[in-house]
Amino acid sequence: MKRTKFLLLMFIAISIANISAKGGIMTVSSFNVRNDNSHDAAAGNGWVNRCPVIAQMIAFYDWDIIGTQECKVNQVEDLKKMLNPYNYDVIGRGRGANPTDDEYSAIFYKTDRYQLIDHGDFWLSETPDVPSKGWDAALNRICTWGYFKEKKTGFKFYAFNLHFDHIGVKARFESSKLLLQKIDEIAKDKPAFLTGDFNVDQTSESYAALVASGKIKDSFLEAKIKHSTNGTFNDFKIDNVTSQRIDHVFVTYQFKPERYGVFTDLYWTDMSGQPVQSANFPKEATVQKAKPRLPSDHYPIAVSLKY
Repeated sequence: MKRTKFLLLMFIAISIANISAKGGIMTVSSFNVRNDNSHDAAAGNGWVNRCPVIAQMIAFYDWDIIGTQECKVNQVEDLKKMLNPYNYDVIGRGRGANPTDDEYSAIFYKTDRYQLIDHGDFWLSETPDVPSKGWDAALNRICTWGYFKEKKTGFKFYAFNLHFDHIGVKARFESSKLLLQKIDEIAKDKPAFLTGDFNVDQTSESYAALVASGKIKDSFLEAKIKHSTNGTFNDFKIDNVTSQRIDHVFVTYQFKPERYGVFTDLYWTDMSGQPVQSANFPKEATVQKAKPRLPSDHYPIAVSLKY
């Protein structure tokens, strides 16, 4: 009798775990955070101002996996330090010859929810296993990947994150083909998603090569609910508007996009104006002039994925 009861309880526990795995939700973001440079700093968009805002956004929106682009090593370390209280860690390396050289395509992830099983990097070039520049690209370009297990359910998946070249048309097209090959090689038939700044919109040849493959789907097209009042880049100008999406989240068939959003958060600097009252509010309510700014020259996107 005790053995029968034990087996029944085990069956129930396993069934609940299976149901949880089949019905789980994770939120995945792609966020080009803009590299740290003196030109932006001189214009008031320096990393020292933007970093706390970006960290607060990630923590508040509670994104599970964030594929970032353009982080230099100091930016990776700064974000890791600021996100550490919220149980985030990071994987990735610089795209140059040495692991800390140049920009990363770093992946941040929640350590209290996910266990990192394996990770690696490859370059978007004819020699993907070594630091290199491919085809007609202007710069080295790298893809970082991680293999994760959800601690609660045991669900395993791959995350890929990259940044396509901004000059090389052929490089972007060939990178799409290489990427599909690498997903097959690394993830095989396991669930996977791809985040990145693709430097081209939804009408481009390199975008078409990805979606036409049938291996991955654009989460924007698949999502039931969309909140996207703008495209995904802004050039640090709040009055710029575009219909182009150059940042994407692609998913394999095991993921079902539920919600897709472009996040157009602002912050303010230069609050030098004197507080003033408005006739429409009680006298205790005051406002003052300040400079509206954007956390990056790209808007982050986030997708709620059901699996």
